[in-house]
Amino acid sequence: MSASYGRVLRLPHARRTFAAALLGRLSYGVVPLSVMLSVLRASGSYAVAGAVMALFGATVVLLAPARAALVDRYGPQRALVPLPAAYLTLLGMLTAAVWRPGAPPVLLGALAALTGACAPPLGPTMRAVWSRLAQDDKALLQRAYSLDGVAEELLFVSGPLLVGALVAVAPPTAGIVLGAALMLAGTAGFVRSPAVRAVPAAGSVSVSVSVRRDRGGRRVLRRVGRPVAAAASVGLAIGVLDLLVVVFAERHGHGGASVAWVLAALSAGSAVGGLLNGALNWRAPARTRLAALTLCLGLAVLGAGCAPGLGTLTLFVAGAGFFVSPALTTAYLIADEAVAPEARTRAGAWVNTAVNAGSTGGTALAGALAGRLPVAVCFAVTGGVVAVAAALVMAQGARDRGALREEVVVR
Repeated sequence: MSASYGRVLRLPHARRTFAAALLGRLSYGVVPLSVMLSVLRASGSYAVAGAVMALFGATVVLLAPARAALVDRYGPQRALVPLPAAYLTLLGMLTAAVWRPGAPPVLLGALAALTGACAPPLGPTMRAVWSRLAQDDKALLQRAYSLDGVAEELLFVSGPLLVGALVAVAPPTAGIVLGAALMLAGTAGFVRSPAVRAVPAAGSVSVSVSVRRDRGGRRVLRRVGRPVAAAASVGLAIGVLDLLVVVFAERHGHGGASVAWVLAALSAGSAVGGLLNGALNWRAPARTRLAALTLCLGLAVLGAGCAPGLGTLTLFVAGAGFFVSPALTTAYLIADEAVAPEARTRAGAWVNTAVNAGSTGGTALAGALAGRLPVAVCFAVTGGVVAVAAALVMAQGARDRGALREEVVVR
């Protein structure tokens, strides 16, 4: 396993580029919680803090493909200068607005929405760089994506912990400043990397008519529909688990510390699964693996509904996490192969958007179900939805293969 990932990191300029990207992406684990705590402190209202964070999250998620399209069109060197500049400027304005109580909620919401709209797409861009570095070696690209996914998950775990340590000795706005500094340093190092400089803008290369058609937003989405659907179901499972674990613990008389351990098991399972997935040389096609991994995730969530206590639930949740990172890595691989090189950043962004949107929807679904149904039934419904999504992914793959065979016969 170490040799496999060692080979990834020995790719030309890989370590320097990856380290800079991770430094900038750590900002995404620091900024959201810091902004929420700062708004809560300035407004004294949970409703205002929730609304502001909803606006921030909506523009980060929903506009991710549009920001990725800028990277594809103009190249990372050109696109990743104005976007971070705007993002950092707006973060500074938001920090100034929440420095003292009394800022109008409308102003806070507007600044948060604009800030999220300018968030640099470092994750999708790094995956596009991985694709270029690994070239046509699918096994090596799988390892690179697995390593990237596990590292990103660890960032989103460590970011809030870092904020928690910081707010113990400083106001929450210090977290926003820290997040801005991380983004500035990471993006500056990232765009200076020779590996990033070597990525051409779509407008600077000669492409065929079919490739130019791939650049259309709707066409790109159609080409990556299967991995996007699977990623959305994975996100749904994550969002549901986050809330239902809390509900389960409360109904069984456990405290918040127990919840933290169960959710940590989810992350740990995902990390182990991701590393193992990247180290194996799979023989099954990626589309088959994606459906199988999504199905296993659904079954693990379904089984969580049978857990008699918190210990058993932790095992089921860890088992569910074991399939999260491999499923997402496979979704990214399929999306990468489905489009032309000049549209890869956007294809990856659609998968990322689907995960985040699914997670948000999953939390909302869990909240609606938990108030009306036993928690075991909530787990069962969620697992069933994810399993159905896996079946649809497999069916879509079969239709795509049939259409391809028909096209070949016609030709």
